[in-house]
Amino acid sequence: MVDLIAKTACDGILPVSIGSVTLSEVVPDAVTSLAAYKGQGKVLSSELEAAHGMKMPAPNRSTGKASLRAVWAGPDQAMLIGTAIGGGLSFCASMTDQSDAWAIVKLDGGNAADVLARLTPIDLRPSQFKRGHTAKTDLMHMMASITKTGANTFEIMVFRSMAKTLVHDLTTAMESLAARDIA
Repeated sequence: MVDLIAKTACDGILPVSIGSVTLSEVVPDAVTSLAAYKGQGKVLSSELEAAHGMKMPAPNRSTGKASLRAVWAGPDQAMLIGTAIGGGLSFCASMTDQSDAWAIVKLDGGNAADVLARLTPIDLRPSQFKRGHTAKTDLMHMMASITKTGANTFEIMVFRSMAKTLVHDLTTAMESLAARDIA
């Protein structure tokens, strides 16, 4: 029998620091998709708040803290990123463990928004994309979820199969920006 070794999506390719920006992997204990049953969106939000201290996020927003964050994924849908949640919400929502399905990275540093601006069409200016804002958007040619988690920090999620491409595209943009800053 073959012994399988668990590896994270970005094992061996992160972290990377170039110029003022660092790209590192985020490895939460669990990633769980939540989708409210028909007509149960408000109930799910109340139950999530009672159980974990946060409501379901509004469109294009995230709620919670670093240890457990809910990221908007569609109407009455969210991705819970962080610690595992109990089954107590199953009466009002469908829950699916997505822990092995996603590559999640953190882009951090003074020029992080400038790096992302080279790869995505969304407006990342601080006046438009504030902390707690999230967007499901293109990142180069991949579909991604981009969430602003700090003044100069973004959390980016893509399908696990795109991890190397994500790191390559972000690293190339980081190198390009750093080269411009040197000139």
